[in-house]
Amino acid sequence: MPFWRTPTGAGILFIVLATLCFAALDTTTKYATTLAPVLMLLWFRYVFQAFVTFALRFPVQKLSLFATRNPRFQALRGVLLLITSACSFFGLQYLPVGEFTAMVMLSPLAATALAAWILKDHVSHLRWVLMSAGLIGVLLVVRPGGQVFSWALLFPVLLVTTYGWFQVLTSRLSGEENPYTTHFYTGLVGALVMSPVVLFSWNTAALLAHWPWFILIGFLGTFGHLMLIRAFQRASAPVLTPYLYTQIAFATLGGWLVFKHAPDALAWLGIAVIAASGVGSALLSAHEATRQRPVITP
Repeated sequence: MPFWRTPTGAGILFIVLATLCFAALDTTTKYATTLAPVLMLLWFRYVFQAFVTFALRFPVQKLSLFATRNPRFQALRGVLLLITSACSFFGLQYLPVGEFTAMVMLSPLAATALAAWILKDHVSHLRWVLMSAGLIGVLLVVRPGGQVFSWALLFPVLLVTTYGWFQVLTSRLSGEENPYTTHFYTGLVGALVMSPVVLFSWNTAALLAHWPWFILIGFLGTFGHLMLIRAFQRASAPVLTPYLYTQIAFATLGGWLVFKHAPDALAWLGIAVIAASGVGSALLSAHEATRQRPVITP
């Protein structure tokens, strides 16, 4: 059987496809914010997710699509992802796609630190070293005098924090909730929160003139998260997490193709350090999972 038809191979294929969608989403968003109000784009992204997830999953799950044991956690998770998306949509107006994505990829490391602090999870000394290396990589990207040093760095900083909490909460819910139900509520919460807010910047002319960009943003966000769900249904997190960092390469390529921007030498070094620390942390997780797996003797 070809590798890509095995569960592990399919999981890797799905997660790389997800990172391609997310990189394309960021590149598309950066361009679309020059055409339409940011709040409208953000609102449509969640309305699209809620509608499409309902259309695809209700015929399969029926009323169980709405069944959740943790309604408050679902609401909080939806709000956290909405804040994360808002930071991305606003931050991409001012920061290059590649560097922005590299900084955002510190989120898994931030989630590890939060889990150690809040959930009292054990974190090895080597993992703390890897997280410190990731921070050094960020400092190389955002150093004073560099291409991206500005007040807009507040957006990725807030994003990494909220997305770190989002990942901790997702881990908390993963064993108790249907992932498609969670995906539906994420879109629904974002749509409900944004619906009154979007009225302050509503522009019908922009929606009618640039509706393909609205559709594309909604599709990329929804499809990317669906591919993420499919990936983790087929392979474990330690196997898949290193492939999340392909998003940095896709995003940097998108920034160069669309906006003719390339990071400078020190930023490239910082991006490489961030990616290496993230991949190293994922490989360490895989090694720890292997050591903790019980040995079955005949």
